[in-house]
Amino acid sequence: PRSAPMTMATLKSSAKLHGGELRRYTHASSACNCEMTFAVFVPPAALETSSKVPVIYWLSGLTCTDENFSTKSGFGRVAAQRNVCVVMPDTSPRGVEIEGQDDSYDFGSGAGFYVDATEPKWAKHYKMYTYVTAELPEVLQGLLGEKILDKKSIFGHSMGGHGALTIFLKNPGAYASVSAFAPICNPTKCPWGEKAFTGYLGSVEAGKAHDACELVSALASPPQSPILIDQGTADNFFSGNVNQLNPKAFEAACESKGVKLDLRMRDGYDHSYFFISSFVEDHINFHADALA
Repeated sequence: PRSAPMTMATLKSSAKLHGGELRRYTHASSACNCEMTFAVFVPPAALETSSKVPVIYWLSGLTCTDENFSTKSGFGRVAAQRNVCVVMPDTSPRGVEIEGQDDSYDFGSGAGFYVDATEPKWAKHYKMYTYVTAELPEVLQGLLGEKILDKKSIFGHSMGGHGALTIFLKNPGAYASVSAFAPICNPTKCPWGEKAFTGYLGSVEAGKAHDACELVSALASPPQSPILIDQGTADNFFSGNVNQLNPKAFEAACESKGVKLDLRMRDGYDHSYFFISSFVEDHINFHADALA
């Protein structure tokens, strides 16, 4: 990754939440060449004592910003109880001028897919993989260095579930654990992924490096931590006309490589934050246990 001078983040807003603080920051991003916004929940222990806390990164889905998870998931109570810091980045660069970036909900703005674009039109700004894996942890260290441990986990929803799984699998040992809600498990084999990979990387073939099924199949050894996935059976992107999510393909890939997967099919749940908020405590507890 390009090393640029670290720019300090500017506090945009702060709200007390279950004894902790939910803060929103903006900063000049060297990865995305624009101003980026992210949110961070600082738990009570990090505010009130000198103890350091672990970090969980949350990656949101298509059309989302840094705000959807903090306002809709109800994550705060359990995050405060377990004293984990939760970081919520945006889903794409913002405020940049690229022709066609706002034409559709599933490509461009709000749809960065957690890859580093190589196609010239997008490559200057759309570097969400580097942003999440390298730049944001550095910015966080600058802000909260004395409050946070080096230990981190990652989870996400839909496109963000794809991001969490692939980032975890591409960086063995970097994250203690991974989980996802209704992730896009096999993006080289669904319309969302085909569109994103063709647009950002030039081909679906190039997207195999960011496909959780492909990455599991190529593993030399299984990760120590099991992978947790919740998937609603009434999710229209799973059980509708087009299966964009393909959890069963990921299950098969995990089985073939001896990867421990806890895939929980949730009867009657859809793709929304009603689903996420129903099980978010399980996920934060799962990560807090792995980070303990």
